[in-house]
Amino acid sequence: MITRRAFTAALSLTGLTALAGFSPLRLITDAMAQGAADVAKPQSLPDLALCPANATVTFTEYASIFCLHCAAFTEKVFPKIKSEFIDSGKIRYVFREFPLDIKAAAGSMLARCIAKDDAGKYFAVIDMLFKQQNDWVVKNTTETLARIGKQAGLSQQAVEDCLKDQALLDKIAADQKFANEVLKVNSTPSFFINGEMIRGETSFEEFDKRIKSLLKS
Repeated sequence: MITRRAFTAALSLTGLTALAGFSPLRLITDAMAQGAADVAKPQSLPDLALCPANATVTFTEYASIFCLHCAAFTEKVFPKIKSEFIDSGKIRYVFREFPLDIKAAAGSMLARCIAKDDAGKYFAVIDMLFKQQNDWVVKNTTETLARIGKQAGLSQQAVEDCLKDQALLDKIAADQKFANEVLKVNSTPSFFINGEMIRGETSFEEFDKRIKSLLKS
């Protein structure tokens, strides 16, 4: 898991450039069986979701903003799901952070700081982070995150304060730990449709079939 000491040291005044050398999260192998109730219940951080909570089908995604496969889902598959099911209010979509390294955690923290409780703003930032993934993950992490924060109305100091927010990091880490230990999430992207897990890259056609089956039942 992301350790507080490692993260705090990496986000010192020297900036984020040291983050590239961190290893992926250590995975926990002894996991408990998940259930729909466990998936449905937010833990440390409130859920930011699209569509009402009383939708009959809930589509939950666990993703790391550093994950190439997650970015591909966001670009190629999610727009179809949104157009077909979310915009019409047929399903509820929930995005939950599962950072696989320190940079992904930093991106998730920034998105939370920018959005606060505004789901629309949160998903706009997440989409931007995925689209600019090559810039802020591979090349210019500090500059790109600061620029994204500035575009959203945050000052340079506000961005730095956000990325040093230990309480926020603790909550992200706690939720990641719960997802791993209880829900058996150990890779990204991982999806749950009414509590049923689907791992890895999945076509729209497969999601479409499963969602329509649940909507009919």
